Amino acid sequence: MRGGGKALIVGPKSILRSVWKTEFFKFAPHLIVSIASADQRDEAFKVEADAVAINHDGVNWLAKNQHYLKNFDTLIIDESGAFKHATSLRSKAIKKLAKLFKYRELMNGTPNPNSVLELWHQLYILDDGERLGQSFFAYRNAVCVPKQVGPAAQMVKWVDREGAAEAVAKRIEDITIRHRFEDCVDIPENHQYVIDYHLTEKQLTAYLQMKEDQMTILRSKEVITALNAATVATKLLQIASGAVYDENGKWHVIDHERYELVLDLVEARKHCVVFFLWQHQKECLINEAKKRGITFGVLDGTISSDREREETVNYFQAGLYKSIFAHPQSAAHGFTFTKGTSTIWASPTYNLEHFLQGNKRIHRAGQTEKTETIVVVARGTIETKVMAALEGKRLNMENLLSLLELN
Repeated sequence: MRGGGKALIVGPKSILRSVWKTEFFKFAPHLIVSIASADQRDEAFKVEADAVAINHDGVNWLAKNQHYLKNFDTLIIDESGAFKHATSLRSKAIKKLAKLFKYRELMNGTPNPNSVLELWHQLYILDDGERLGQSFFAYRNAVCVPKQVGPAAQMVKWVDREGAAEAVAKRIEDITIRHRFEDCVDIPENHQYVIDYHLTEKQLTAYLQMKEDQMTILRSKEVITALNAATVATKLLQIASGAVYDENGKWHVIDHERYELVLDLVEARKHCVVFFLWQHQKECLINEAKKRGITFGVLDGTISSDREREETVNYFQAGLYKSIFAHPQSAAHGFTFTKGTSTIWASPTYNLEHFLQGNKRIHRAGQTEKTETIVVVARGTIETKVMAALEGKRLNMENLLSLLELN
């Protein structure tokens, strides 16, 4: 590797073997890469390898076993947004480890989905605070202004100052390279659009009652926190998607029509990747697919075996599955589903990174056909606001990324 030492690759667990090891074998077969999975980390670092790949949370273990990094000089972090919050355990761990490497590289398709605040710790990993400062709070005061969002003093949202993106881009331009996907790969277009879903009378009644009850509870609290508001929003999103969750986390489906619509879309297309957000959605999709005799594979947190994940991807790519039902936390990064021509979101997500990365599973190198991204949105519900918020985040991020383009 560069400089003669070994490389440590840190990335999402789901793609270490299916992407990194596969790509090494394809483009640099003379190099050996070892995968440090949770059950064999010690063994992985003892192998005479050119690179060792470990998952994001694995850095907590590695921070306590730094002796394994004696002959390493290059750190590569894939999807560095996993370390955007400086106070998380894994961010504290990577901060310690980064200083041990002479060369550091970060890769991220969505570096600041919400605010320029999310760039601070990612850049700190690269330059130890040289460009954006040693203190997160000093950085926050410089690039953001507090906006009161409730009656209590602590109910503050930090909003990017006008011109903050331009100022930050100027500070980091010397160590930043942007490769625009469309400029690097000759690929047919991807079209994105929304399909309206109309709540049934029963579902609408339940939704409005839930909204009234939850807002009454919210107003009764002396202090309304972001957590309280998020809980209410989640409950409304869940019921708009067709289910009510009780205090024990058990769901009760009140309407299946959304999933009949989703499977209608699947049936009318060649091969699809369908993203779901909650367990009840997975179950509804599976039940409806079985009823119609549609072949499918599932990728979510219940699939822990690398072999099973790889088999699911291979079956889909070979055309044996008409659809993949996937949770974005598990499948939005790294996987290649170019057999698919449609990405369908059973419900909209607030998470811009998951949304943009998830859509790239089919619209990527190797795709030869036109593709589409479909988001099913229940009009007149909170889902409409989620889509608006998602678009706002995307525009903010694109603004910064455009400033980093090479002339």
